[in-house]
Amino acid sequence: MRRSRIRARLANNETVRICCLGHFVPAFIRHAAKFGFDCIWLDFEHRCWSDREIQAILPLFRLYDIDCLLRVPTTEKTRLYRFLEDGATGLMVPHVSTVEKARELVESVKFPPIGNRGIDAAGLDCDFSLPEHLEYVQEANEQTVLVVQIETREAVENVEEIAALEGVDGLFIGPGDLGMRLALDETTEMTVESATERVAAAAAASGKAWGRPAATELMGPLFEQGARLLAHGGDFGAIMDHLRECGSHFDDLATGTSPNS
Repeated sequence: MRRSRIRARLANNETVRICCLGHFVPAFIRHAAKFGFDCIWLDFEHRCWSDREIQAILPLFRLYDIDCLLRVPTTEKTRLYRFLEDGATGLMVPHVSTVEKARELVESVKFPPIGNRGIDAAGLDCDFSLPEHLEYVQEANEQTVLVVQIETREAVENVEEIAALEGVDGLFIGPGDLGMRLALDETTEMTVESATERVAAAAAASGKAWGRPAATELMGPLFEQGARLLAHGGDFGAIMDHLRECGSHFDDLATGTSPNS
């Protein structure tokens, strides 16, 4: 079974270098691997992918030896572990606000004795090889990553229990959803900053990884706070920035300014 780069980096207390891909752009995988990323956060929550597109793109992660952390559009048990059978290194699950929900996810994603995932042992995750089952499930539990997203006040208030749950490997703050909800909640003084402090403390207490999307200026402070799952860069921003730059070159031509000046 392929060894997870996320697991290896975390074992050495190193930052997991994550970028985001939301569209079917196979070449993105090659370039992310070339430029030193460990993992691509593949977004199926806010983007539309067919099952065949998923199955077509996941082998490229193996070809270029980069992890796939797939953000899922469903919590249906068999759909979750089929993403793993198709080759995803791990799953990121949005809006996990209770320990009960986290426990259901562990049941779906991890094999016994940790969870209750069904076994096939004939997918890309084990090279279509029908391995010895007990060895396979042990290795899958060790290499598969389950990351739950902390995106609500309720999730922050339950984060100590969620972080302590065996089978939950990481916590990932969604600052957009969390910030929006806290801003609309007139009954709390919680902020994204105070919530981050609590998530960081809960993760440290349970020996779990945590992180969030990080703009350039936040990467250093978040690292110092203990974040090791840092997402920085992706296809959406790269396309937007490149087209903005190219568009400005046409503007320069219209005003008589050389694009190279």
